[in-house]
Amino acid sequence: MRHVHFPAQRVAGAAAELAAAPVRRIGDKARWYLPAAVSADLLGAGVPVGLVFDAAQQARPGYCAVGAALAWTGVQAVRRRYAARALGESRGVLPVVHDWLVLIGVLAVARVVTGESTPRLAALGALLPALLITVACHKLTYRHLSAARREAQAVSRVVVIGEPAAADSVISHLAARTDHPYVVVGVVPVGSGPVDSGVPVAGRLDAQASEAPAADATAVLGAVRSHHADLVLVAPGARIAGERLRRIAWALHDAGLELAVFPGLVEVSVKRLETLSAGGLAVLRVAPPVSRGVQPVLKSLLDRAGAAIGLLLLSPLFLGIVLAIRLGSRGPAFYRQERIGRDGVPFTMWKFRTMVVDADRLRAELAGANENDGLMFKIRRDPRVTRVGRLLRRTSLDELPQLLNVLTGQMSLVGPRPPLPEEVARYDEVELRRLTVRPGMTGLWQISGRSDLSWDETIQLDLQYVDNWSFTSDVDVMGRTLRAVVDGRGAY
Repeated sequence: MRHVHFPAQRVAGAAAELAAAPVRRIGDKARWYLPAAVSADLLGAGVPVGLVFDAAQQARPGYCAVGAALAWTGVQAVRRRYAARALGESRGVLPVVHDWLVLIGVLAVARVVTGESTPRLAALGALLPALLITVACHKLTYRHLSAARREAQAVSRVVVIGEPAAADSVISHLAARTDHPYVVVGVVPVGSGPVDSGVPVAGRLDAQASEAPAADATAVLGAVRSHHADLVLVAPGARIAGERLRRIAWALHDAGLELAVFPGLVEVSVKRLETLSAGGLAVLRVAPPVSRGVQPVLKSLLDRAGAAIGLLLLSPLFLGIVLAIRLGSRGPAFYRQERIGRDGVPFTMWKFRTMVVDADRLRAELAGANENDGLMFKIRRDPRVTRVGRLLRRTSLDELPQLLNVLTGQMSLVGPRPPLPEEVARYDEVELRRLTVRPGMTGLWQISGRSDLSWDETIQLDLQYVDNWSFTSDVDVMGRTLRAVVDGRGAY
């Protein structure tokens, strides 16, 4: 789902509006989620197994169908996929694949016990629709829940505790995004400093821990009850940590309330986090981004093989596009441009030409019409784009020659957008980090809105990719690219 950002001056107003608005809590998700998920699992496993086993003349296809349906829903139930907190929260394919492999193991044991004799490949093929239908159901509920949360529905009401600056930072970050279930309804600052987020101050803790810990517990519990909060989120600091934080946790848990602690990390995938205990201290270990091992090798193989097969299969389409460009306007069919690749190494990127031949010279004259708020140059109705070029951009066909760059190892199928040298010359230390991986033909930028995104959003998505890359995430991005291309949002 696309991240939604507000301009900085609107964050305080957005936070206050969310805090004041009536919300439906996380337990109030649409009632159809659970029956839809259970029905999809029962039918997705039972019906195909019954049909395949009947066609294979298995003695008891009906019993086998019922057994497969119950086994699949049982696996899902044991792994808590039907819990209210889990429904609609993930559209990922990998967790469903894990569940499906567990199902295969369970039914393999059942097959040995019962002596069932249907051919293995036929039985495996009969179970494949269960995987696909469950994934489709997850994506449907995820999209519906995402839309509901943009309207402050099916969320958790949160009270934030922390020193004023830390609390403001957490509140602003949560208010600027809709890809999470938290709505901040109150803040309990530690100390006497002002709170600028616009969220109501629900209480206040002394700067120093009181000799009577009950004072902290009373203030926090009072804030939770007065604002009907579901969760307390702590932004730790020197004044709210250690023994003081432990006693607040005791008070909340004794009252049946939840506590969460914000560790100060931003845009770190949960797959890289591991909780440890060292001498009684809770430790959060952050694994480094994947850079060695099997996954980078698989990525390289996928890039080279995908580019080679793509060039071979798309060669007739290449010929048709070349003819259309040459007939539509004077000039070459291909456009070469210097871009900056991994580790700042320049390379020549290939595209189909979509503009008039003197487009680079005309760019200076159009500088005042730039609609991007950062270093990129983008105009929604760029007069330099030809008629054929508009169609190529709308469908992203102009990017296909970059398969040559992928084949030679200068680019990847998935990665950050390849920047221009003049953009890189103005990068700061944070922005330079996006150059630590090979640029890609597609990436989070393309599937999240492309040119409609602000510069800050583009950089954030690129850094998110760099820090949290995995081979399965690349596969997911490539799958979502097709929908983005068909949608055409932000392609100009």
